[in-house]
Amino acid sequence: MSPVQLFRNTILVAALFAGGLTLSVASAETEIRVGVYNFPPIASINEDNQVTGLLGETLERVAKAHQDIRFRIIHTSPQRRHLDFEAGLYDVIFFESPDWGWEDHDFNATMPILTDEDVYLALKKPGRDPSFFDDVSKRRIVAISGYHYGFADLETNNAELEKRFDIEFSDSHRRNINLIKADRPSIAEVAIVSRAYLQKYLERHPEDWNTFMVSEVPDQSYRLSIITHPDAPVDDKDMIRLFEPLMENGQYRQLVERWGLQLPPGFLTGFPYRKP
Repeated sequence: MSPVQLFRNTILVAALFAGGLTLSVASAETEIRVGVYNFPPIASINEDNQVTGLLGETLERVAKAHQDIRFRIIHTSPQRRHLDFEAGLYDVIFFESPDWGWEDHDFNATMPILTDEDVYLALKKPGRDPSFFDDVSKRRIVAISGYHYGFADLETNNAELEKRFDIEFSDSHRRNINLIKADRPSIAEVAIVSRAYLQKYLERHPEDWNTFMVSEVPDQSYRLSIITHPDAPVDDKDMIRLFEPLMENGQYRQLVERWGLQLPPGFLTGFPYRKP
């Protein structure tokens, strides 16, 4: 019997006795390979190759709640994550929008479990007002390579984007913010930053509160799910069940709020965990 069959049979037996499915009673340890790329503050990989941010703390608490589950981190990148998924190099990827390049792939996705948005950031200068962001295609833009942006219709091909926009790429929100702060309009006039990242940045650098102008209208708002591979040892329903203990004790909500992020509207009342 394959590990996948053993896992699912164990879950089925547990359901017969418990009256519902739960992964915590599985008799054999199940390894789940998690694809991770830098997406702060949701997920970051530190100098010790450890996952930090909301994802790192969420995985730690889920594993603690389910002693039969072990997560193995598989490093990927924004540009490579779809290819690595298609190649079966990882089983699940947390906090992804199904709209971000997954249309041509066979996958399952949970209900949205997180929400955030991207905003435009510029240096505050005399004469500038919110209309500065009305058409960012006229501005020199600095963005993260491989990220999906609303102004670009979610296109991620750098060569194509360079044809359409005056755009500079990097792999760091911090670098992009510093480019704006340095007032180098020949390189960058507008950076696109997640609202959660900007909030955390300003908490660490309160001296910059009056340095920047932030768009009133976001570049895009997104609801993020967990995406699972069809051949993974767990599916989208299993991943939601893993969250049950963190929802019941309020830990997940506390983590989300601590990292400056938000739960999707109706999530707390619509989450399908078992009520006492």
